[in-house]
Amino acid sequence: GQSHGILLLNSSYDAILIVSFGGPEKRADVIPFLENVLRGRNVPDERMREVAEHYEHFGGKSPINGQVRELIDALRVDLDQHSIDLPIYWGNRNWHPMLNDTMQQMADAGVTRAIALVLSAYSSYSSCRQYLENIADAQQHVGPNAPVVDKIRVFYNNPDYIAANADHLRMALDHFSPQQRQTLHIAYTAHSIPCSMAGTCDYEKQLAETCRLVSEELAIPQERWKLVYQSRSGRPRDPWLEPDICDHLTAM
Repeated sequence: GQSHGILLLNSSYDAILIVSFGGPEKRADVIPFLENVLRGRNVPDERMREVAEHYEHFGGKSPINGQVRELIDALRVDLDQHSIDLPIYWGNRNWHPMLNDTMQQMADAGVTRAIALVLSAYSSYSSCRQYLENIADAQQHVGPNAPVVDKIRVFYNNPDYIAANADHLRMALDHFSPQQRQTLHIAYTAHSIPCSMAGTCDYEKQLAETCRLVSEELAIPQERWKLVYQSRSGRPRDPWLEPDICDHLTAM
C-alpha cells in the first residue's frame, strides 16, 4: 500500500535517481547528441544527417529534457506532501545531465543507496537492460564510493500510467463529434526495434497490453485500434517490428 511504500522510501533509501534517454536542447546539440546515441552502431553518416533534419523542424530542441524537469518538479511536490525528504537526482544516457556526472554528484554528496526510476515503461534491451548497464557503468566510473542503485520495475500496466494515457486519448477524442468518435480508428504508436531483439523480450507483448488496457478504459472495441511502430533504423534488409505508422496511415 501507499503507507508501506512511503515507509520503505524513508527507511531504505537516501536519494531518488531519475534516468532518461536525454535529448538536444538547441541546434548545436543535435549532431553530438546523435553521435552519442549511435556510438558503436553501424549507421551510415548520411542516415544520421537525415535524422538531424527531423530535429531541425523543432529548432534543434527535443521536448524530453523539459518534460523530465516538469516530472521532477511534480515529484518534489508529491514527496513533500508525504513528508519524504529525499533529494532527486537526474542522469541521462545520451545528453546532459549525463549519468556518469550525476552518479559522481551523488557519491560526493554521500548518497549510499538510491531508488531509480527509468523513464521507459517497457522491457527490451535498449529500453530496460541497457539502462541497467548504463547505471553499472556509471557506478564503475565513480568507483567504490558509488551508491547502490535499485531500479523500479517497468510500469507498462501500472494503473496510473494507463489512466494518464487514457486521459490524453480522451482529450484527443474530444476534438471530434460523438458521431465521429463511434467510427474513429486509433493508432497506438511506439518505437520499433529489430525483430531479433523483440524475440528475446516482452516489449511487443507489453505494448499490446498497454493498448488493450487504455482501449478498455475508453470502451474502444478491438477492431478500432491497432499497435503500429515508428523510428526504425539500421539496415533495410534487417526486419523490424511493423507496421510502420506511415505505411499504416497510407493503408487506412
